[in-house]
Amino acid sequence: MSIYDDIRPLGLEGVSTYPLESRPSKVTVEDFARPFGGDASLRDFLDSLPNILAVQSIREIAARMRRARELGKPIVWGLGGHVVKTGLAPLVIDLMRRGFVNGVAANGSVLVHDAEVALVGSTSEDVDATLGAGAFGAADETGRLLNEAARDAARDRVGYGEALGRALLASVPKHAEISLLCAAYRARVPFTAHVAVGTDIAHFHPLADGAALGAASHTDFRLLAELVRRMSGGGVYLNVGSAVVLPEVFLKCVTLVRNLGHALEDFTTANFDFIQSYRPLTNVVRRPTSGGAGRGFSVTGHHELTIPLLAAELLCGDARE
Repeated sequence: MSIYDDIRPLGLEGVSTYPLESRPSKVTVEDFARPFGGDASLRDFLDSLPNILAVQSIREIAARMRRARELGKPIVWGLGGHVVKTGLAPLVIDLMRRGFVNGVAANGSVLVHDAEVALVGSTSEDVDATLGAGAFGAADETGRLLNEAARDAARDRVGYGEALGRALLASVPKHAEISLLCAAYRARVPFTAHVAVGTDIAHFHPLADGAALGAASHTDFRLLAELVRRMSGGGVYLNVGSAVVLPEVFLKCVTLVRNLGHALEDFTTANFDFIQSYRPLTNVVRRPTSGGAGRGFSVTGHHELTIPLLAAELLCGDARE
């Protein structure tokens, strides 16, 4: 006998049920993964993936990128330094040649790592091993190149990315073929650089000039805003590996474009990262596309896996069509 005299467990006799097959469901066996043989093609592999969650998103993003290319609308890649450090520059360069990269927006770490790869074929120093002695970030060539380019950009009234690509190519680097800066400059694809003074190793080089860095980066902010303006009607913006700087910059570009009275609608945004942080989700995926202005996607995973999958889907989709 329960001590709760006037309370009894709710009866289940009147619960309504329905036939299982009559219920709409979000997952069906048609969406499941399929085994594939050792001699399968890349297209067979991609088709074998489950049409669920991240795979579904990658397929939809690729379709929207193909549409953007057909419409002549910008496909802009916002990149963090991790993209370069995980060896993905050759894939991005190949996609640039195929018309799937019409603009690159980079934070300061991209400039450092891409320049070092171009110059000597290696990057990403061991911070723990050098910080104690104060040697972290003290490579002369890196700081010299980035700061001289900033001064040149301010003098010539061009963007930082353009001036740095020009300077890097002029130095005849050993590995220009895998440098994003060099490839973009050669292809005349806008490369905008967005630095927050004090965040990058080049900012404590003896040649550092805050005014030049600010002027050059501000020009690139306005150049990126023009690319964002042109995205209306089918363009795409991808944020890949920047958790703070580029999401903030992109949001300000969006508001600047709309503040000036330009329409910005029917565009796609996506965030690729191994964790989904607040700013990319809010400033790239959700806020700019809210109210039916566009569609935002989030793909969680390591860049060295998700970006090759996106590239494969783009190229195999190209071949299929």
